[in-house]
Amino acid sequence: MKTSEIKELTDKEILERIQLETETLVRLNMNHAVSPLDNPMKIKVARRNVARLKTVLRQRELNQN
Repeated sequence: MKTSEIKELTDKEILERIQLETETLVRLNMNHAVSPLDNPMKIKVARRNVARLKTVLRQRELNQN
């Protein structure tokens, strides 16, 4: 997910996406602990998506103040 796509979302949608991506990240980590994933880069991508979402949300909070 690109930053430009994230900026088009509303705050509520961003919070929902953060929750969804976090759940995905936890599930990927659990599966990877049990048996190796075919593509372990998915963990890295999910973690970075969460960070991008949180960054955009924080920028909006700071701009409102």
